[in-house]
Amino acid sequence: MNSTVSFPGSFVESTIGMPQFRQSVITLDGVKKTFSSPGVESIEVIEDITLDIKQEEFVSIVGPSGCGKSTMFNIIASLLEPSDGSITLHGSDPSCGARIGYMLQRDLLFPWRTIIDNVCLGLEIQGVRKARRYEMARDQLARYGLADFADQYPHTLSGGMRQRVALIRTLITDPDLILLDEPFSALDYQTRLVLEEEIVSILKEHHKTVVLITHDIGEAIAMSDRVAVMTQRPTSVKKIYDVGLSREHGSCLKARSDARYQQFFDSIWEDLDIQIAGGAA
Repeated sequence: MNSTVSFPGSFVESTIGMPQFRQSVITLDGVKKTFSSPGVESIEVIEDITLDIKQEEFVSIVGPSGCGKSTMFNIIASLLEPSDGSITLHGSDPSCGARIGYMLQRDLLFPWRTIIDNVCLGLEIQGVRKARRYEMARDQLARYGLADFADQYPHTLSGGMRQRVALIRTLITDPDLILLDEPFSALDYQTRLVLEEEIVSILKEHHKTVVLITHDIGEAIAMSDRVAVMTQRPTSVKKIYDVGLSREHGSCLKARSDARYQQFFDSIWEDLDIQIAGGAA
């Protein structure tokens, strides 16, 4: 069974800027996943994930490399079936028409489409007429300082700008839940800090519920309301930290300067139990 941790002064279950009575958006109950192939030994990737994420929460998932974090995301997005357990989105099976936005490590913008046509991709698939989707896309691009690039192609944008476009493409379809799979991993450190700030602000402005996968402990602490630490494979939830520093300070950068930031970092690092070459066994 996992435990929940907070430090003195932490915003445990903070209600600032959040609905007072929050409903569950996504619930994982005893989710398991084993990969099997004929003539090959089965591999148990997920042993037991039980996690409840509330409306407008920002929850980060951290764990050792290869522990099954991306497999969990693919199950939530109905790209994989769990071997056992259940997942509900607003109380229903996510495969039944759920609106889930999935932002990956790379922006995956189509190089042959202009920025506005990349932003419109989801709306186009949904059958929204061209004039309306262009109107919506131009409004969002202008809102986040990218209006001048609407008719340009992805190769003309910096990495950070491309990730902003990818986020707009994700938000414009108004998903109930947004999955972020290491969206900053390919960016330089300065750009990552800027985008952390921008993306948290944008997602809170849109009142979105977010789950982030990251290997960056500091990023998880700076951005999240809660951080779930996973075990080695086969994975389960080892511990959950109530953080909420960015919500308390109104800034990811200010969250990093809070004295509790280092306390959270040290505890989460210890929980990950990562062995460093040359260190103690």
